[in-house]
Amino acid sequence: MTQRSDESREKIIATNRKARHDYTIMETFEAGLVLLGHEVKSLRNGNANLVDGYAVVHDGEVWLHEMHISPYKHDSSGTHEPTRPRKLLLHRKEIRKLYSRANEKGLTIIPLKLYFRRGVAKVLLGIARGKKEYDKRQDISRREAERSIRRRLAH
Repeated sequence: MTQRSDESREKIIATNRKARHDYTIMETFEAGLVLLGHEVKSLRNGNANLVDGYAVVHDGEVWLHEMHISPYKHDSSGTHEPTRPRKLLLHRKEIRKLYSRANEKGLTIIPLKLYFRRGVAKVLLGIARGKKEYDKRQDISRREAERSIRRRLAH
């Protein structure tokens, strides 16, 4: 019997594709999310957006702000707040490291990917530094050069 890797057991809900364009990712951390029942159901339907999200360390806890989870259509409570702050679950050592890195000038904590692993909602956080316009242009030109080299080698 072959054993699957954890990667194959992941069900990706949302990715922050703009993050790698706008930021240089220095380091990543995986964190659990504290969610309400109807939020989990909405995530299973793929209703999430990470684009404006960011994380903050406050009183020894990490909170994810501005991550949008659309309301679950069969929820009758009507108390859903799409962008409420959500607590992240990390080890104390990881929280200390995030806190010290986030306080460095120019660094921020952003969500990169939201997924289910073994039925539990997880978010991949990245410690990031904002890119300047010329850095973005350099990345685009480098990617185009690599693409043209691959094309030539294929022919």
